[in-house]
Amino acid sequence: MRKTSIVIGFAASALLAAFNTALAQDDVLVLDDDVQFDADADFGFDDDFFSAAFDEDSSASNSSWLDDFTIKISQQFSGQINNHSVDLAPGFSLPRKAELETNRLGANIRYQNAFAPGWLLQASAQVRIYLNDDYQYRAEGGSIDIESRGNEFFLQRSFDQHSLKLGRQTVVWGETSGNSVLDVINTTEFRDFNIIDIEDARLNQWMLVWDYFGEDSNFSSFVNLYPEFNPPAVRGSPFFFEPEFNLTDYDRDSSLLLEAGTQWRKSFRGSDISIMAAYLYENQLRFEDPVTLVGDAVAETNDFFLLGFSANRAIGKLLLNFDLAYSHDVLADSFSFPGTASLAKPVNLKKDQIGTSMGFEYAISNEQSVSLGIQAQKLLDEDEGLLPGQSLINDGVFGSWLVRYSNTLMNSDLVISSTLQGDLAANSLLALVGADYTLNDNWAISGQIINISSNDESPLLFFAEDVRLSATLTYSF
Repeated sequence: MRKTSIVIGFAASALLAAFNTALAQDDVLVLDDDVQFDADADFGFDDDFFSAAFDEDSSASNSSWLDDFTIKISQQFSGQINNHSVDLAPGFSLPRKAELETNRLGANIRYQNAFAPGWLLQASAQVRIYLNDDYQYRAEGGSIDIESRGNEFFLQRSFDQHSLKLGRQTVVWGETSGNSVLDVINTTEFRDFNIIDIEDARLNQWMLVWDYFGEDSNFSSFVNLYPEFNPPAVRGSPFFFEPEFNLTDYDRDSSLLLEAGTQWRKSFRGSDISIMAAYLYENQLRFEDPVTLVGDAVAETNDFFLLGFSANRAIGKLLLNFDLAYSHDVLADSFSFPGTASLAKPVNLKKDQIGTSMGFEYAISNEQSVSLGIQAQKLLDEDEGLLPGQSLINDGVFGSWLVRYSNTLMNSDLVISSTLQGDLAANSLLALVGADYTLNDNWAISGQIINISSNDESPLLFFAEDVRLSATLTYSF
């Protein structure tokens, strides 16, 4: 069957979004996976199961139930400000005009309530209103579009040395922040050049997570009850390119999809090590042409096994990170980045892959910090099974590097940050400078400027010489 030559969201989405610094307007609140209660507390099941949580005379009634909510409202503008053209081929250039790309009003809501000893309910959601000249406004034919999405929603029960969490949540295994080969469990969504850290782009999934906290080591296991897949870029976004056939969601029919994994973690003085294993589905769907070449593309899944190892080591102000991943039976010719698929006809082969992430975080002072992360992956026996004339997109060693710097000024009211990110082949470079200023307890403003450089060997060629500017005003209460 002929495979579709498709670009979903485009590889630039991952090359950018996996490493960008935070912008307030899209700040999906991803809460710490290590939330727990005192392991020595007595959480026995007795007649007073929920203690005085619902007792109107308790001291808790003196505080408002609204105290459990955190609400953030933001307005953001951003756009490409550099008029130029990109030479894609001899005699063919792509005009890149200055224009407003995003004009949106958003609200992020988080609810967290430890309503009884050993119990925690946590939820978060977001609402976006796409206004005039936002790319999604234009995609809707010039009408205001409203979108809402639930993020976290889980119930946690902690007792003795155990913790159980059921609901929509995230599982994070990698040590290398924002650039780990082990962060392949939760799906992610990238839409534009204003996406923030990978931690906030993760989509929560329906999971049961069990944690055991031992005296000298910990265990953590999860079962993903409803595995989902990276959504393609939305129509109108900078990363959307019209596919040959319409892309649809995976048709589950009556098939049962489950993912499961476990991690063992041991702490030493100044360091931690972890060993993990999981049965997973690749987050990116593979799309094939319909048999009759009429209708929708056919979405196909691919399951694989993951074995991993991670470690960190603290040396004074320096923290060293290392991740190692061995993947068995991954698709040989699909991007491992969110929101992307092959840029050419895929070669339907399964292969084993080895990958590593390493880097450091260094606290220059209490106000300044710098970090470096390098990710490299390679298919094993990459030439085996290829037909004459066939080649892989991901041949040899491929990956990316990331440098971040942050400086906190004016009694923590002002944060200046910068990011440099490129691929290992030195085909592209993304440079970002941002500033976040807190006006008072409720109001904050942020700005960001992004410049992209690329040669014709990188998917970022479509955005070469782009200069993007954005500003966000945020009110929190």
